[in-house]
Amino acid sequence: METTDKIYFYPLWLRIWHGFNALGILILILTGISMQSSMDTPIIGFNLAVNLHNIAGIAVILCYILFFTGNLITGNGKFYRIKKKGFFRNLIKQGSYYAWGMFHGENYPFPLSEKRKFNPLQKYSYVLVMYLAVPVVIVTGIALLFPELIIDKAWGISGVFMTAILHAAMGFFISIFLIIHLYIASVGKSPLENYKSIITGWHHI
Repeated sequence: METTDKIYFYPLWLRIWHGFNALGILILILTGISMQSSMDTPIIGFNLAVNLHNIAGIAVILCYILFFTGNLITGNGKFYRIKKKGFFRNLIKQGSYYAWGMFHGENYPFPLSEKRKFNPLQKYSYVLVMYLAVPVVIVTGIALLFPELIIDKAWGISGVFMTAILHAAMGFFISIFLIIHLYIASVGKSPLENYKSIITGWHHI
């Protein structure tokens, strides 16, 4: 029987989404930090940062529509389905591998295949980010762009203030995820192997 050492994990639409989404998220993070900076001479001027932030935000919304629709109508959506069986056991097993096993020559606990694109930690973190954090950032971002849509007060606190805090908190969470994502992507056959995969579409086992 013929065997192969690579799988076509990343179709063209997914690679296009990944590239534009990554660029948009990076611009949002840099401009978001600049807008909240207390420096006398921030890296990006406040007015420019606001304009770039809004433009990048719209671009990320369009990217998210592509991501969400693509997962609905293609087979890529199956990789994000969470199963109850072995939920915590698999998380602990994969976490143990990252913390200890991969530094001591242990075998990869969840080898990738045509049916498994992510290990448990990847899957659950991607679901948390893409189906919770990003939608919250989008909704709160639109609300801040049109503040007249936000309720005046809730429990005696300004609705705009609460929305801004939630928006910033989710943005910070996504920023931390991005750092971890970039590190984990460097773990493999070589530091650049996974980065090549998202360009070519083919993942080497």
